[in-house]
Amino acid sequence: MKFFLDTANLDEIRQAASLGVLDGVTTNPSLIAKEGAKFEQRIHDICEIVQGPVSAEVVSTEAEAMYEEAQKLKKIHRWVVIKLPIIPEGLRAAKRLVAEGVKVNMTLCFSASQALLVGKLGVAYVSPFLGRLDDISHVGMDLIRDIVTIYRNYAFKTEVLSASLRHPLHVVDAAKAGSHVATMPFKVFDQLVKHPLTDKGLAQFLKDWEKVKDKVL
Repeated sequence: MKFFLDTANLDEIRQAASLGVLDGVTTNPSLIAKEGAKFEQRIHDICEIVQGPVSAEVVSTEAEAMYEEAQKLKKIHRWVVIKLPIIPEGLRAAKRLVAEGVKVNMTLCFSASQALLVGKLGVAYVSPFLGRLDDISHVGMDLIRDIVTIYRNYAFKTEVLSASLRHPLHVVDAAKAGSHVATMPFKVFDQLVKHPLTDKGLAQFLKDWEKVKDKVL
């Protein structure tokens, strides 16, 4: 499974990248605005750190405007992936971009039927938002399983990018379901490595070392 961070915070991205397991970043205008940064410059800076796919989202809602916006976004850096919403206009824009070899991430996926359409287009990623489904009493992970099954049935090249992950169990369950990518806030990423028994065991090892270190030959 590939790990992406869902953030625009450079410090968080650097910390995750330093562990050697960060594969990409998903971001949007809202996340960048939270950082008080200039949009295009922040996308460029993120790409330079990650050296992997960085999804940059359009704000237009009409196909032609989405396409024109995508032309500007893809010039920011070679690692930019164009993020489009799964609406009819988004599908139209995606078809045109895919035909030109542009990598596209279709976002705000909440149904298997939406994902089926996206898979037929051959975009790079589809982003089902499982946490938001959980919020309205739907089992978001069922959507991940359904999409993975459909894509395997037809050998679609589109990768399933599980989004709206709220805790480490979301990440693990998405991995068990066969999701290709998991994108998450830094808080969730940071929790993946933590376990109280690891901390307890390390503390005990160090305590025992203090008892024997002076006896080492």
